[in-house]
Amino acid sequence: MARPVLAIVGRPNVGKSTIFNRIVGDRMAIVEDKPGVTRDRLYGVGEWLNTSFSVIDTGGIEIDGEDAILKSVRVQAELAIEEADVIVFMVDAKAGVTPSDEEVAQLLFRSKKPVVLAVNKVDNLARQDDIYEFYSLGFGDPVGISGSHGIGIGDLLEVVCNLFPDKTDDEYGEEVVKFALIGRPNVGKSSMTNAILGEERVIVSDVAGTTRDAIDTPFERDGQKFVIIDTAGMRKRGKVYENTEKYSVMRAMKAIERADVVLVVIDGQEGIIDQDKHIAGYAHEAGKAIVIVVNKWDIVEKDDKTMQHFTTTIRDHFLFLSYAPIVFVSAKTTQRLHKLLPVIVQVAENHALRVQTHLLNDVVSDAVAYNPPPTDKGKRLRINYVTQVAVKPPVFVLFVNEPELMHFSYERYLDNKIRAAFGFEGTPIRILSRRKTSDKE
Repeated sequence: MARPVLAIVGRPNVGKSTIFNRIVGDRMAIVEDKPGVTRDRLYGVGEWLNTSFSVIDTGGIEIDGEDAILKSVRVQAELAIEEADVIVFMVDAKAGVTPSDEEVAQLLFRSKKPVVLAVNKVDNLARQDDIYEFYSLGFGDPVGISGSHGIGIGDLLEVVCNLFPDKTDDEYGEEVVKFALIGRPNVGKSSMTNAILGEERVIVSDVAGTTRDAIDTPFERDGQKFVIIDTAGMRKRGKVYENTEKYSVMRAMKAIERADVVLVVIDGQEGIIDQDKHIAGYAHEAGKAIVIVVNKWDIVEKDDKTMQHFTTTIRDHFLFLSYAPIVFVSAKTTQRLHKLLPVIVQVAENHALRVQTHLLNDVVSDAVAYNPPPTDKGKRLRINYVTQVAVKPPVFVLFVNEPELMHFSYERYLDNKIRAAFGFEGTPIRILSRRKTSDKE
């Protein structure tokens, strides 16, 4: 089920990115210490009172050309209107109401989306009275906040969460494998959708950005039910959107949230660019099963070592996706396309795999006996017990004497041992260390 989306909008220099960091900071700080995960700060995940939601920082979007600031203000508001369930409209208490604020307000009024007006830089009680002039913007009671001091963030999020749409059950059953095709524009996602389905269900064009929205297409193959989610690389609406490359990431995120399996589609002819790593990094951090699909393999000049060399290049660039299988295909000629659905089914099963506790403990015990944890300042990590607490992705909790003694390198060692014993190809796994209650001092 996709998380609701919060977008933070406002003219430049009102503190949007500071508030974004406040909302997602704790979660963004808890990242895997693995090389190769390329991140930007445009998209994050926040949580308030058990409500998890996606956050878009429109301050991360850069616009080139004449009247850049005016274009930036407008495009930020337009992106938020399209993507968000709730919009936080940020203004500056010190600057007061500006013409740019009024322009954004008009765009948001026409959107009919829920808008929460946040007045930033209310750093002390003396500035509380500064919020009243913002009633003139017509969005009801403003919420006074301070990004630099963290004041009022909880009040803001409480209002926001109350405006999110009610959760609905997944429209597809558990037996249905939902997979999304993501990738930068013009790598052949729509062509691949049509090739998999065997019919022209999605408009295909040589112009990047033809697909306008995520499109769900249910189908069945050999008794297995699927839903394929094709995503827009980037909308084509003039140079403003063409220059907003990060927009393609935003379009992919909703599909990633809804999918069980994510196909990271790479252009075999053009090779790998940073944008591919941006998008793949989001799918990895979302905990989705992943298959790397190299498309346009029919037009790649190759010899008997080309596939091996390309595989090595992918592994070097995507170190954080060492678990993901790689499939080389051609959507145009359907070359090797028959291999794709069985791989999708397999990684979906691994994504939902639950290991019996006694087998898990046997594997970890053997791993520890073969290679005991190193000592740290005279103390040694002791693993008392391990259990699996979740699937999609599989999550394992190690109950230990001192969680801080769990070094990343040893966690990686246990990750490899668990994978060697139970497979888990195509899915990330999470290992958490928790203190065993009886070992508390």
